[in-house]
Amino acid sequence: MALYIETENGQPKNHPAFEDNLMQAFGQIPAHWELFERVERPALNVYETMDSEEPSYQKVNNVWKDVWSVRPMTAAEKTAKQQEAITNFNNREQASNWSAWTLDEATCTMVPPIPRPEPDQTKLDQKIMTMWCGADNNWKDTPVRPEGNYKFDFLAWNWVEITA
Repeated sequence: MALYIETENGQPKNHPAFEDNLMQAFGQIPAHWELFERVERPALNVYETMDSEEPSYQKVNNVWKDVWSVRPMTAAEKTAKQQEAITNFNNREQASNWSAWTLDEATCTMVPPIPRPEPDQTKLDQKIMTMWCGADNNWKDTPVRPEGNYKFDFLAWNWVEITA
């Protein structure tokens, strides 16, 4: 359904309205209402940020559109984002298991010193998972996961029933 935005002195006024609503209200599209195109918020790259959480309305090729302002992060913002990723990673339950992992600055994610091996479907079918073992600083197969509500205890290297 087409959208239109009211204009005054060549500037947008208020927010866009659906064509059907304008037709019901006025019987036609008034001359001071111009075509509007909704533009999705862009996906940001790792070190980009929005200047605003709301788009501005700008006329592009004779059509009013949402225009999103994306900019590269400052050095301080980038450092803060990296520190937040490290802090969040280190604040997880049993975080000491992953103490050998480091920040990959290109992706702002924590990565193991040894890449994870490809999943083995046979092991998955048997409910055996390959997880990082901090004691060995390597990937290791877990014991078979029991039926029911369990979580993995990395220090004991065993499944523990969740009772609460």
